[in-house]
Amino acid sequence: MSTFVLVPGFWLGAWAWDEVAAPLRAAGHAVHPVSLPGLAERAGEPGVFGLEEHIADLTDRLVREDLWDVVLVAHSGACAPVGGVADRMPERIRRVVYLDSGPMPDGTSVYDLWQPDFRAAADAAVVEGRLPMPSWEFMESHGSSLEGLDGAALERIRTRLTPHPVGAYRDELRLTGAAAALPHALVSCSFPLDQVREMIAAGHPYFAAMAGPNWELRELPTGHWPMFSRPADTAAVLAELAAV
Repeated sequence: MSTFVLVPGFWLGAWAWDEVAAPLRAAGHAVHPVSLPGLAERAGEPGVFGLEEHIADLTDRLVREDLWDVVLVAHSGACAPVGGVADRMPERIRRVVYLDSGPMPDGTSVYDLWQPDFRAAADAAVVEGRLPMPSWEFMESHGSSLEGLDGAALERIRTRLTPHPVGAYRDELRLTGAAAALPHALVSCSFPLDQVREMIAAGHPYFAAMAGPNWELRELPTGHWPMFSRPADTAAVLAELAAV
């Protein structure tokens, strides 16, 4: 059996993994869904939370709960804190899995990935150091597919979202390379694997690392939020990767 630490993307908390955690636990796995500082039930915690605080919170959790041989899962924007944790504690990690996400190169931020108009809209929307999620329509127009989610599901998710700390996406990730040799995996949901492989072959800076022999590539066709649109299948592919 495996130990999973599930880190959700922007605006989400541990609650986002409920329907993924249930079948994994039913199969006997240990599952630890995460709410990062300043989000979900932790939204009221005092402090200014940047990327470093999110990384520290995750590393503290691994130590506090004595977690080893961890399958560390990053959905979407969780790529930055997960990459930081794997770099700092590779001895505790069995595999890093990017769920419709990807590894961040050293010295980059999630903010760097956004299109200029997305950055401008985000900058204008920040309130007291937090970024509310833009409309679903705006997200989809900027590459975050809503496939598999109807209007009722989108409304249900929207009611539970919390504004994201600015520093968590603006701060640059600093890496030593300590996690480079760990087993990694990509579960591509909103991009066909053929397209991903083309970007790997072209040496795209955010995909080139996936060319290594320690990478497994999987495809789960759906939208950008597979934990809501295909939760059972998400659990199944995570369990499969944990066993590789």
